[in-house]
Amino acid sequence: MPPTDDLPSFLHGVAPILDRWGYLAVAAVIGVESFGVPAPGQTIMVAAAIYSSWGRLDIWAVAAIAFVAAVLGDNIGYWIGVRGGRKAVHRFGKYIFITPERLERAEKFFARRGNRIVVVARFIDGLRQLNGVIAGITAMPWKAFLLYNAIGAALWVGWWTTIAYLLGPRLGELIEEAHHYKWFVIPLVVLAVVAYVILHMRHIRRRRAREAEAALAAPGDSQA
Repeated sequence: MPPTDDLPSFLHGVAPILDRWGYLAVAAVIGVESFGVPAPGQTIMVAAAIYSSWGRLDIWAVAAIAFVAAVLGDNIGYWIGVRGGRKAVHRFGKYIFITPERLERAEKFFARRGNRIVVVARFIDGLRQLNGVIAGITAMPWKAFLLYNAIGAALWVGWWTTIAYLLGPRLGELIEEAHHYKWFVIPLVVLAVVAYVILHMRHIRRRRAREAEAALAAPGDSQA
């Protein structure tokens, strides 16, 4: 059975926790990360999957525990957002540039695209930790959040446990190799985001223009 030192270097920090607590460590770290506490949830899940490839843990148990912890943690975050998040934003939001007006815009954005955000958020650091809290603050319906959060958690857990289990310690080598191409990929991502924003703003302007034309035409229609 390979020693812990055979783990990729970026996983060494969680190895002692995993060695001592095993499945409980996976559940605890992913759970607290999911309701907003900075914790290496994804890192410990990847390490646990590599342990499974060595026979030290069971991959199905790791995946199941990670999924349940992610869903429960996000729902705790959702409850925190519902119960106290809005008051906290109104009281302290100005110090981090979150005004009531910006919160209102975020609510409308979540109302239109919240489902997709909840699914994708699992793969993005920062959003992964605050996903449930934001959904709660913006009053996203709980049943919709529960469904799409479970889908996002299943995709996230399925992707990382499968990749880590199949590649094992080679995962670190591949990540380091991928870093060589980041300065090529980052500009492409930035361009894609800028293009999306431009097209989205153009769509909004056209929609508002059509609404304004319809509003102007309405009085004339009623008079006729």
